[in-house]
Amino acid sequence: AQLVESGGGSVQAGGSLRLSCQASGYTYRRVCMSWFRQAPGKGREEIASFLRDGTTAYAESVKGRFTISADNAKNALYLQMNSLKSEDTAMYYCAAKRGIICTGDRDWGQGTQVTVSS
Repeated sequence: AQLVESGGGSVQAGGSLRLSCQASGYTYRRVCMSWFRQAPGKGREEIASFLRDGTTAYAESVKGRFTISADNAKNALYLQMNSLKSEDTAMYYCAAKRGIICTGDRDWGQGTQVTVSS
């Protein structure tokens, strides 16, 4: 299985980016997919995910600005990021667990860099 992110780049504060994650080699359930990020000198944190009832969950730091979505037919995951701040600068990772109830190993993409300048 492979996860490949794209869409990162450099943007000014207040701008927007849309990250994409294309999965191949395994069909993940939406509820098993999420976005993480890791800023320089910090640990990796989960910032957006799907809950079992179909709703979405976000870290407080991105709530109201980021939106996670998925296209099951394309086996793809997306992250729309609006009103970007300098503190959003980080490497962004797509992650997905295998299995019907997401108990399998977590697969990771290689990451895509997002840099926000103030």
